[in-house]
Amino acid sequence: MNIFSKMIAAQNNKNTENNSIIASEVAIIWKLLEEVYDPELPVLSVLDLGIVRDVQITSPSPGGRSWEGVVMITPTYSGCPAMDTISMGIRLKLIEHGYNNIKVISVLSPAWTTGWMSQAGKDKLKAYGIAPPNSNQTEEDTRLFAEPAAIQCPLCDSFHTKLISRFGSTACKSLYQCHDCKEPFDYFKCH
Repeated sequence: MNIFSKMIAAQNNKNTENNSIIASEVAIIWKLLEEVYDPELPVLSVLDLGIVRDVQITSPSPGGRSWEGVVMITPTYSGCPAMDTISMGIRLKLIEHGYNNIKVISVLSPAWTTGWMSQAGKDKLKAYGIAPPNSNQTEEDTRLFAEPAAIQCPLCDSFHTKLISRFGSTACKSLYQCHDCKEPFDYFKCH
């Protein structure tokens, strides 16, 4: 092996080593994001909600944990007031663990859908008393003047419910009432 081949092999080994270190740091950041919660839905992490699109390390600093990179998030809907608080929560969590140079940016396209929510997140919503988005709902069911789909009560599991208001405690939820247990509940609307 000539000197040029040895230099290329050494560079390839270094690149493989750097890629491995970067992948490890990205995995750590994903794990930390499990601890950042939505302020309007405090039982859901940003990962449960499905708003984290990507985590990238763009450049590691030599000899330290001063990584540069981005966390890309997509709001549940354009103008969601919780996004600033969520962005700040992500930044604070990362800073707390030494990631001082990671930016949080919003990506609007493609638009977020409730299909991005984890099943664990939907289960947590139901346990919290909010009906999770109905994955069987069609676009036809979400039209403004369409008859609302039957939504299952998160409290007693009855489908004998009625829409009270298209807007619940936040713009992303509708208010329903169960005819069986008589309790009102929020339904996380499909997007």
